[in-house]
Amino acid sequence: MDAPAPLDLAFQALGDPSRRAMVERLALGPASVSELAKPLAMSLPAVMQHLAVLEQSGLVRSEKIGRVRTCRIDPNAITAAEHWLNERRRQWEQRFDRLDAFLTQQDETQE
Repeated sequence: MDAPAPLDLAFQALGDPSRRAMVERLALGPASVSELAKPLAMSLPAVMQHLAVLEQSGLVRSEKIGRVRTCRIDPNAITAAEHWLNERRRQWEQRFDRLDAFLTQQDETQE
């Protein structure tokens, strides 16, 4: 079986509300693991497991300086997910525009 694509890993990682909360916090700037754990109702080892998933997905990077592990968002992974979502949005908007044009034409034909 092939390894999951980076985009698959990103969306899988974002599928969990605790991990989304961590990403939202990291969108404000780098944070230590203890800062990320503070608002979550879980043990530090559980937070570390969630962070491991985020790191494996490429959404988050961390580095240990002394005794403090600091995490930050990797903007490249976020950009890839954003690009994918924007492309889906563009496709749906085009479909809705065509539907609107069709319905408008139908209304004009029936008048």
